[in-house]
Amino acid sequence: QVQLVESGGGLVQAGGSLRLSCAASGRTFSTYVVGWFRQAPGKEREFVAATSWSGSRTYYGDSVKGRFTISRDNAKNMVFLQMNSLKPEDTAVYYCAAHGVLVTTPIYSYWGQGTQVTVSS
Repeated sequence: QVQLVESGGGLVQAGGSLRLSCAASGRTFSTYVVGWFRQAPGKEREFVAATSWSGSRTYYGDSVKGRFTISRDNAKNMVFLQMNSLKPEDTAVYYCAAHGVLVTTPIYSYWGQGTQVTVSS
């Protein structure tokens, strides 16, 4: 069982940066893939980024490649999403999720409650 809690969302101007954090509980957290998804009003949940259990492999959605970076610290049970060069279209609720295998579809087993990111133009 894994519980996830996101933090770090907020309001930022276009071109700015935010760093999202995902705190996990559970002794087996380090064995899970962790992903970030986002969902804007009226839109489907979208894959943003994912990292393998070791952090050695990372994957990104096309819309965030080159701007966002996912990382994890298994010793602290934390996963981070550094978001740079933010655009108004990045506005969404961002979710942290954990799963047994690395996939880019929102079928992950465990989900956080989400954190709102709003980018003003």
